[in-house]
Amino acid sequence: MIIDCHTSIWQSPEQLGREAIDRIAQPIRFGREQVRLLPKADTASHYLACAPVDVSLVLGFKSRYLGAQIPDELIADYCREHASQAIGFAGIDPTESNALAQLTEISRNPFFKGLVICPAAQDCHPCDTQAMRIYEAAAALKLPVVFSSGPYIAAGTRLEYARPLLLDEVARSFPELKLVISHLGYPWVDETLTLLAKHTNVFSCIAGLLRRSWLAWDALLRAYQLQVTGQLLFGSDFPFSTAAECIETLYNINEYAMGSQLPVIPREILRQIVHNDALTALGIHSPSLRTLLTAAPMRRPRSLSR
Repeated sequence: MIIDCHTSIWQSPEQLGREAIDRIAQPIRFGREQVRLLPKADTASHYLACAPVDVSLVLGFKSRYLGAQIPDELIADYCREHASQAIGFAGIDPTESNALAQLTEISRNPFFKGLVICPAAQDCHPCDTQAMRIYEAAAALKLPVVFSSGPYIAAGTRLEYARPLLLDEVARSFPELKLVISHLGYPWVDETLTLLAKHTNVFSCIAGLLRRSWLAWDALLRAYQLQVTGQLLFGSDFPFSTAAECIETLYNINEYAMGSQLPVIPREILRQIVHNDALTALGIHSPSLRTLLTAAPMRRPRSLSR
């Protein structure tokens, strides 16, 4: 079973807030001109890109500070249409006065199984009183929380609020809360790995790192040496890359050590990361989905078989 723990959909980049188009567009040179191509994040593209995986977590985003919101209805409708393959995580902004009321509504929606906060993009310290209330409620409702760093969404994001180390207080205060740090906390990878070693209910996805394969190899080697790879979750970071691309890169990550005395990451560890059961790790319970996945054979695209 392969679970993609970090994917996104949106109807337009404007839903990511001010400056989003310039920040997420990839510069491509055509002759003497340079243009920006926006990644396709529509539902049809998402569905096609998820072919190699069994389940995808579809992450929401909300920021009053940036004027951003990926509609909950968009994610819920998509997860309803593909109930056996997609699970929604709703974006929530702790700075909104009705954030707790929103959380209650989210918990009642069967197509949402977790929350996403992005303190750097929400102008909110991760341990702000309002944020701590969200964690407390999420812990009581058994909703895992994804901590998205998001420093590249706009120049105005508060990079100091993206540091994983700030979550140590959260993990200490709510030891039963399942926390997922996106992108291995890049650029503070060591802080993230330290938190994983300290807290058994803190996890991290590797989404985004696999587009920088040297960085990914170095980070995964450190995780292996610290013996925290069991808390690493696979993620593609769609629409910026696909699951197929990321799986291929991950299985070839030791190329940097070939012909040298550099250490390698055992192949079994790489396989375990790809097939880590994030649903069990995060306490996500969906009886119909679980029955389907248990009955289904492990899927792996032929081109990616190792």
